[in-house]
Amino acid sequence: MRKTTTLSIALFAIIAVACSSAGVTGSPTVSEAPAPSAAIASVAPTEAPAETPTTAPPATPGPCDPANLALLAPGTLTIGTDNPAYSPYFEGNADGSETSPWKLGDPTNGQGFESAFAYALAEQLGFSADQVVWTYVPFANSYKPGPKDFDLDINQVSYRPKRAVAADLSDGYYFLNQAVVSKSDNPIAAVTSVAGLADYRFGAQVGTTSFETITDVIKPTQAVGVYDNNNDALAALRAGQIDAIVVDFPTAYYMANVQMAKGTVVGQLPLAAGAEPEHFSVVLPKDSSVTACVNTAIAAMNADGSLAAITQEWLSDKIQAPVFTP
Repeated sequence: MRKTTTLSIALFAIIAVACSSAGVTGSPTVSEAPAPSAAIASVAPTEAPAETPTTAPPATPGPCDPANLALLAPGTLTIGTDNPAYSPYFEGNADGSETSPWKLGDPTNGQGFESAFAYALAEQLGFSADQVVWTYVPFANSYKPGPKDFDLDINQVSYRPKRAVAADLSDGYYFLNQAVVSKSDNPIAAVTSVAGLADYRFGAQVGTTSFETITDVIKPTQAVGVYDNNNDALAALRAGQIDAIVVDFPTAYYMANVQMAKGTVVGQLPLAAGAEPEHFSVVLPKDSSVTACVNTAIAAMNADGSLAAITQEWLSDKIQAPVFTP
């Protein structure tokens, strides 16, 4: 019995100790935070991540982008004009060479008012000079009904509503007067008024505003000579078949000073009563998708002064003549 009692007491003591260790509920000991290790202490403060640069999406080509224009040949701007190509609108090559089929002036060299304007307009539309191709288009063919073999035609075509029936005509790129050119030894050279012109014999190219100016402004008492082109009219003037030719003022100046011996610009003609100032327009096929783009380009050239600079260089600085009184 004693032995049993001794064992029981010992076992009880072991259990008591175990239960006492598991049941401690006193406040926990607060330990100090460990010192940072050298590796942790050497890390630099974290910076905010740099923003990843974003690339703007490519611009969507607009309706006037060359790739979106309905052209005779994609990527090429085909420009028509008449032949011979007259100065001061088109000038010959400096070395005297000719580029077939062009006579007198060469549209392809960028020299002369309309050649310079054409290349500046093409650049404004997004075409480089080597993307421009010129083609021969007789004057009256540019605005007559039917298919066109050009994207643009630049050939001193004055705006007239009847011309805009079968073709598109752009906003004006040059405003002008018609003028009378003759020989300096013809009595008409001394005339200073429109009324004084009526008794003389006149000629002009068929289908032009020059012909209309003779009939509507001068109102001559004699029949008007009608010619296929200005060269034929000039031949008639030299031969004494007519006394004077009516053409746009820059052409009159060229005729009098380059194409004729003893030529003279008698004077510039005023507008008919109530008439709008005459201006040259670019001709395009009827309802062309390029027309609005050409008008936008001309407006931009007016705004930045480039069109005025071209006009000054090729026309304004070179030609002067009086205006007829009534």
